[in-house]
Amino acid sequence: MSQPNLMGVDWSKIPAPLDDGAAGHLVGMKIPPVTLPATDGTSVTLASLPGRVVLFAYPRTGEPGKISLVDDWDMIPGARGCTPQTCAFRDLFKDLREAGARHVFGISTQDTAYQREMVERLHVPFQVLSDSALAMARALKLPSMDVAGLTLIKRLALVIDDAAIAHVFYPVFPPDRNAGDVLTWLQENPR
Repeated sequence: MSQPNLMGVDWSKIPAPLDDGAAGHLVGMKIPPVTLPATDGTSVTLASLPGRVVLFAYPRTGEPGKISLVDDWDMIPGARGCTPQTCAFRDLFKDLREAGARHVFGISTQDTAYQREMVERLHVPFQVLSDSALAMARALKLPSMDVAGLTLIKRLALVIDDAAIAHVFYPVFPPDRNAGDVLTWLQENPR
């Protein structure tokens, strides 16, 4: 089955993810010294970045007109919405920076080449990190799901202050509101 319109989603027809408690341990954790490839060709070690960092995770973005990972992708709670989530962070990027985020990153288990196509197509102004080896996901014990033989990070967002997780948004639904929720939290919790 071909990917439907990646942006035009009726969230009332998509099952919302439930809070399974899989992110309950994250607040206060230190970010491990894992280095990940970024879409600009550099490598990023989140643990070495001072200040406030926003990191949002998603299972995987789709490509218009391409075949879905599985036919029932939209019916997997929390699966659908990676492109709307990324575009919302794109659209609020300047506001997030003005609210104190020194860096904003996306992260998924897709490889950098796949992510780079998405970043270019959607004009994303920040880097997306590839955790294709699941190094960060495993080190932090991030919530994950297995689909079509792949382990994918469940959708969430982290506010990281000086390499320590200060706040977690999980579960995230609908995904296109996640950036706005993060922005509100940053504005209400300045450093």
